[in-house]
Amino acid sequence: MSLRIKWSRRALARLDHIGAYIARHDQGAAGRVIARIQSIVETLPDYPLMGKVGRVAGTREMVLSDIPYIVAYRAKENEIEILTILHTSLRWPKSF
Repeated sequence: MSLRIKWSRRALARLDHIGAYIARHDQGAAGRVIARIQSIVETLPDYPLMGKVGRVAGTREMVLSDIPYIVAYRAKENEIEILTILHTSLRWPKSF
């Protein structure tokens, strides 16, 4: 049985920010980056342990090899909680 995906407010805000920032320079690229992030998130319910163990306790990190972003998430019994999306050049938060 597949788990449901729950996006945190922070993750949704980050997704919007990423799209808006990239779109200032290239709208097509913005669409591709957002689609790529959403596509990897959609695989997580079927493979919740696919990401590496996270730097913050109780989390996992899905590193996107083709774009410089990491999806931080928490795999729970009934859902995958998307915590945030960070550019690889940003400092990692101590908690979510």
